[in-house]
Amino acid sequence: MEGTPLHRVLCIWRSYTSVESHKCSPRVCKMISQIAATLACGLFAGAALYINLVEQPARLSCGIRIAVTQWRPSYRRGAVMQASLAIFSSLLAVSSWWIGRDAAWLYGAIFLFAVVPFTLVLILPTNKKLESDKLDVSSEAEELLRRWNVLHAFRTGLSLVAFLIFLFALQR
Repeated sequence: MEGTPLHRVLCIWRSYTSVESHKCSPRVCKMISQIAATLACGLFAGAALYINLVEQPARLSCGIRIAVTQWRPSYRRGAVMQASLAIFSSLLAVSSWWIGRDAAWLYGAIFLFAVVPFTLVLILPTNKKLESDKLDVSSEAEELLRRWNVLHAFRTGLSLVAFLIFLFALQR
């Protein structure tokens, strides 16, 4: 096995970690948290962009009744995924900042985490109306779906800014 790529990777890994305690060195922990934060943020931003540019317009093209019917389960599933990615990535970015004191990771975490209060304060009232059984599936529903897409675009923008910050920070 000596001389193989796997052997080289293991040697590098061992040189950055403490063999006795099996703890990550600060350098390796920082690198892992930075890569994971960037990946999770990229997944969030990509999914959010897809929703704005593809899913929501396609949903609306099917007629309002179908759009609302499809939006409800889609939103419930998406909310779990998006919230998890935003929180996970933000926490990892804060840990990267804490370990390495690179402010870019803190700024990116702030931008990405901002989607959580933005959702709770500004999008949640629209969501509740769209989820209501009393919703009049007419012009009110169409207006709510269009408003939701505009509000969601702000979340997409925040996540894209965070993703670009993370990519920039990885290059340094």
